[in-house]
Amino acid sequence: MLHEFLTGNFNTLADSCRVRVAKRYASSVPPPVVDRGIPQFLNQLIGTLQAEQRTTVRVTSEPQPSPAFTPIGRSATIQGAELLRQGYSVDQVVHYYGDVCQTVTDLAVSHGVPISTDEFRTLNRCLDEAIADAVTAFVEEEESAMVEQASDLHQRLGALAEDQRRLVDIALQTFTALQTGKVAFSGATAGALVNILKELRELIERTLPEIRLLTGMTSSKAETPRKPQQ
Repeated sequence: MLHEFLTGNFNTLADSCRVRVAKRYASSVPPPVVDRGIPQFLNQLIGTLQAEQRTTVRVTSEPQPSPAFTPIGRSATIQGAELLRQGYSVDQVVHYYGDVCQTVTDLAVSHGVPISTDEFRTLNRCLDEAIADAVTAFVEEEESAMVEQASDLHQRLGALAEDQRRLVDIALQTFTALQTGKVAFSGATAGALVNILKELRELIERTLPEIRLLTGMTSSKAETPRKPQQ
């Protein structure tokens, strides 16, 4: 029985899985969530194989219960979301589970342990369940992050627009005072107008890079601010 072989060679199998999975990461060390997830997935696979042997359940072409209601599905959901938060790609999530199942198959073959048709189907189904739920959680977490980012951008743009409106309004009022001719262009009022315009320019220079970062926009033009003519 495959589950007996997996149980008897659990530590060897887990170590082999870590070695194979680690090759997909730049540091050659799986992230903690993956490192913890390997023995967890193997235990769940063993439990599934044992349960199906006891109940003599056979996999057919009929629709299976939603993976979210299985231990493998629930664990994959948590791991998929956590991997995204840690900056890993969906490709790494998919291949992580594929590497584990491939290691199981290779080790069984190398030890001459036959895998029955039902066991192989169970192995593939567990793999499909894990990948499906991990990817779904990954995508949902990514969409949630995008919504949060959009909300943050909206708030920043709103604050920027309000600050700009305030400064422009003050600049217009100051310029109107200058137009009356009652104050000199070389006096304090003119100086205040210059200071307001400088503040407006600094506001834009300070917030524009943040907004570009949030939106993923890049500029081909030099970002060095132009100095006002004296």
